[in-house]
Amino acid sequence: MVAWDAFALILAMLGLGMALGRTTLLPANASETLNLVVLYVCLPAAVLLYVPRLHMEWSLLGVALTPWLLMGATWVLVTLAARAWKFRRDEYAVLLLCVGLCNSSFIGYPMVRALLGEDSVQYAVVYDQFGTFMLLSTVGIYVVARYSGDATPGAREIASRIARFPPAWALLFGLTLMPEQPPEWIASGLRRLAEAMLPLVMLAVGLSIQLRLPRDEIRPLATGLVLKLLVMPALAVPISLAFGMSDTMLRANVLESAMPTMISAAALAMAHGLAPRLAAALVGYGIVLCLFTLPAWAWLLGRLTS
Repeated sequence: MVAWDAFALILAMLGLGMALGRTTLLPANASETLNLVVLYVCLPAAVLLYVPRLHMEWSLLGVALTPWLLMGATWVLVTLAARAWKFRRDEYAVLLLCVGLCNSSFIGYPMVRALLGEDSVQYAVVYDQFGTFMLLSTVGIYVVARYSGDATPGAREIASRIARFPPAWALLFGLTLMPEQPPEWIASGLRRLAEAMLPLVMLAVGLSIQLRLPRDEIRPLATGLVLKLLVMPALAVPISLAFGMSDTMLRANVLESAMPTMISAAALAMAHGLAPRLAAALVGYGIVLCLFTLPAWAWLLGRLTS
């Protein structure tokens, strides 16, 4: 699927989801059900399809470390912005989560595939599984516990959360037992399931997207969007160069860093009462704006690596 065909599908499914969300044709939990299908079926299929193709090299460590380094940068930049503009404690926590954690799988895999080609998805998997997912399971849980008043989780609870995550098992199988070239009937099935991720995700996003602007939270919203969609990918460029990444790997690494806010991170904040309107707005506006910023980053990276 070429990039423009993919974007046409994205817009169509997003619009369809928004239209259906304003009717009673689908049950109220349709979006959550679609996300579970993606989580338990499509995402593990993509991991099994692309992980066995990885060939271990030094620069891959840079892909895995990039989201961790960007989380560190997020902590510094959000802290400075919070002090300068006197953000509330819950707004500060939401910005830590929603800027530091990107949608590197649900939106990341299909968008990287659409904009850069199928060979780039293997690097998106590394970024997501060893970076973003681990961050959500550790730093994300810590931020929520610290700023919502819950007890800080221990190592056993964090390990249990990771063990219950279906793509984690797919990652383990893909790294150990899954052949790089499985039988065609298996590879074909995995491809079809992985390709279903894009329309299902965008339909689910359309059903649940919220674009109501929280007037009293315009400044933290603007801060979060600028940091997430512009500053984080800009910081990922020198990180990628420092690890000597190949052109394809560099473009995938930076494009993953340019993805909008992770829906799960925003949901985690909302579930604990941390500035829920701000968290929802960061997801909604981030997804809409990324339809413009991601192609711009892909074009810029093409010029940089050409």
